[in-house]
Amino acid sequence: MKRKVLIFGAGKVGTTIAHLLHHAQNYEVTLADKSEQALERAVKTVPVRSVVLDATDIGMMQEAFKEVDQVVSAGPYFVNKFIAEAALNAGVSYFDLTEDRETTAHIRELAKQAKPGQVFMPQCGLAPGFIGILAADLAKGFDSILDIKMRVGALPQFPTNMLMYNLTWSTDGVVNEYINPCEALHDGKIVEMQALEGLESFSLDGITYEAFNTSGGLGTLCETLEGKVQRLDYKSVRYPGHRYLMQFLIRDLRLSERREMLKDILENALPITPQDVVLTFCTVTGYKEGRLTQVSDARKIYDQMVHGQHWSAIQLTTAASLCAVLDLHAEDFLPAQGFVRQEDVPLRPFLENRFGRYYQVEQVEHLANSARIVPA
Repeated sequence: MKRKVLIFGAGKVGTTIAHLLHHAQNYEVTLADKSEQALERAVKTVPVRSVVLDATDIGMMQEAFKEVDQVVSAGPYFVNKFIAEAALNAGVSYFDLTEDRETTAHIRELAKQAKPGQVFMPQCGLAPGFIGILAADLAKGFDSILDIKMRVGALPQFPTNMLMYNLTWSTDGVVNEYINPCEALHDGKIVEMQALEGLESFSLDGITYEAFNTSGGLGTLCETLEGKVQRLDYKSVRYPGHRYLMQFLIRDLRLSERREMLKDILENALPITPQDVVLTFCTVTGYKEGRLTQVSDARKIYDQMVHGQHWSAIQLTTAASLCAVLDLHAEDFLPAQGFVRQEDVPLRPFLENRFGRYYQVEQVEHLANSARIVPA
């Protein structure tokens, strides 16, 4: 029997999720959005049912949710609270892609009221999402852990501008992660760090990158590993020089106080690109059987053709992670009620899943062995 899922958000990632689930053939997909034009564009490429819904109208959403088993929010983070509340009232499980910490905290409170069989699982994308699943798995088997470093970048393959960057995903999300406070663990305790700080450089497979603090990528890992890990941090990966210019815009020009203006500048100055690469790099250092040991995992996923459609790497990795989690939830790999964290997801079943397999890449060991992080 087909599982019924409603996806809110007919943008790039929402449409990609709809494609993957539609071609899986055991999902009955409904795509929803406030914009009728966005829905018309989406259904030209994937033949699924569409419905116009306003995410802020909880009553309207609740009625629509009564016909489905699972609800996915692929909209901007600020609509997720409304969608999650409607899902709670309708008694259906809820999944999203948010990196926003405040939104996640709100959804976690809602999850305390979940009915039997109903789960609330935010942060199901790339970062937060897959990177947390990966880090939690690498940390297994250590007697004690000194350090976990999580690095993720969604980058243009052929950068040509001064920022060495193209818009590959939500501009709201980029602005959010460059301005909001960042969580980390220091001496085993949760601390807040400033975005754009902690600059470092590293080389991977012969290419030099920089990385710096950004908000939201850790998900719930800080809370899960508090007192168990001495140091834990997450940083976004960019090409060298990007952080310097973004700091000029956000700090010196004080665009952190005018987020809509910053968003407008980026969207009018930076082209989008389907030719991108997603880079994930995670390292865990600690003690195993009395010996100081380090394990690493590095991956590069490129844009590719899937089911006759060309998808950017960030579209595919974000959508595939969420779709894999939907499958694992239906197959009873995850907790059956309440709030579910990304670190609750087992890595091997995730990678063996028909959607998670897009994270399986060649030369992972070679890439990891070529990496070396150096503080800037």
